[in-house]
Amino acid sequence: MQASIDAVRVAGTPQGPVPVVVLAVDDEDDVIPIFIGFEEATSIARGLEAEDIGRPLTHDLLLDVMEELGSRIDRVVVSEIEAREDGQGGTYIADLHVQTPRGETVIDARPSDSLALAARTNATIEVTEDVFEDGRDDSEKFDELKDIRTVAGER
Repeated sequence: MQASIDAVRVAGTPQGPVPVVVLAVDDEDDVIPIFIGFEEATSIARGLEAEDIGRPLTHDLLLDVMEELGSRIDRVVVSEIEAREDGQGGTYIADLHVQTPRGETVIDARPSDSLALAARTNATIEVTEDVFEDGRDDSEKFDELKDIRTVAGER
C-alpha cells in the first residue's frame, strides 16, 4: 500500500510529550501513527522542508555517503509490527530498499530513520496490508496535535 508522511506531531501522554509521525495511506481515511523520538521527528520535519542547516546531520551524512558510493534509496517499506509481550502496542519494523552498483539490497532499519531518509529523497513509502490493519487509527485524533516544529524549542 502506498503511503506518505502526512504530519509530524507531538502527542500528550501520561509519560509526557511524545512525537508521532503520521502516515497517510492512499485511498484510506485512517492513518498509521508511529511514535518516535524527538531527534528523529525533528529530522523528518527538516527533511520534508528541505531545510539546509549548513553542516550535515546524521541522516544527511548517510545520504551523502550513499551517493558518493553510487547508491540511492529506492523505497521504504514499513513491513511489520512486532507485538510486545504485555500486549500494549508494538515495535514497527521497516526495510530500506537501496539501489547499489551491485544491484538492490534490503537493509533493516527503524521506521523513523527510514522516513527521515525518504523525506530527503522523495523515495516511495509503502506499508504492508497487515501493518495498516494492525496500526490504523482515526486521522481526526491526530489533526489537533501540535506540529513538531512548534514545540521543538519547548522541550
